[in-house]
Amino acid sequence: MEVPISGGGGGERFCHAAQVVGADGEMDGEAMARFAAGAGLLGRGLSYAVVSIVGPQGSGKSTLLNQLFGTSFTEMDALKGRSQTTKGIWIAKAVGIEPFTVVMDLEGTDGRERGEDDTAFEKQSALFALAVSDIVMINLWCHDIGREHAANRPLLKTIFEVLMRLFSPRKTTLLLVIRDKTKTPLEYLTQALKEDIQKIWNAVRKPEVYKEAALSEFFNVEVTALSSYEEKENLFKEQVGQLRQRFIHSIAPGGLAADRRDHGCYCSV
Repeated sequence: MEVPISGGGGGERFCHAAQVVGADGEMDGEAMARFAAGAGLLGRGLSYAVVSIVGPQGSGKSTLLNQLFGTSFTEMDALKGRSQTTKGIWIAKAVGIEPFTVVMDLEGTDGRERGEDDTAFEKQSALFALAVSDIVMINLWCHDIGREHAANRPLLKTIFEVLMRLFSPRKTTLLLVIRDKTKTPLEYLTQALKEDIQKIWNAVRKPEVYKEAALSEFFNVEVTALSSYEEKENLFKEQVGQLRQRFIHSIAPGGLAADRRDHGCYCSV
């Protein structure tokens, strides 16, 4: 479908969006093909970037994408409670970003609606995101950093585990987005996060071929922080505007995308 969004100069531009993976976990190949044709992806070769976002349900993933890329993903209405908004995987084209950038909004983790099926779908969607994305954004609550049983730990463990199911994993940028940042300096939060990530990586069971592999062989880890959207909306938008600049020319040498040497990644069955 085409979702109208406001463009600059008083005009209106269109963000082509589609649900490419349903809530049942089934890929909709026809929807993907329609998106590629309608959004202008066909014929671009490797001249495009793919950005996806994962994180807990109700953590503001869709809101962040809309502010960052000019997309129109459905956002949660906080006044109606923190219920599930994004179901399955939705895809859209970023507005005003070069190179052509595909944005994927993944269903939130830990949702009560999915119940016991949550882990299976979470692994399936994380595998899909890792297989096709140059940059995977991970939404994290600031108050969870450093906590042994924080919501981000199972999610990061899942991402590392499904990585091992890729036949030819390429280096991916993990952009950790700290939400609702407190007064704690970013450098301390970054250090704590990277220490946690290293511990999780070390604990994940790996195939023999990757047993001694360093985290840095597979991921370029970046950290950024944003203020509360609900309490400091103007500051949040200013920070998002600064973050947006990092996605411009993301696949150029030195850009945010970590590795474009091998764009062909295939998942094991």
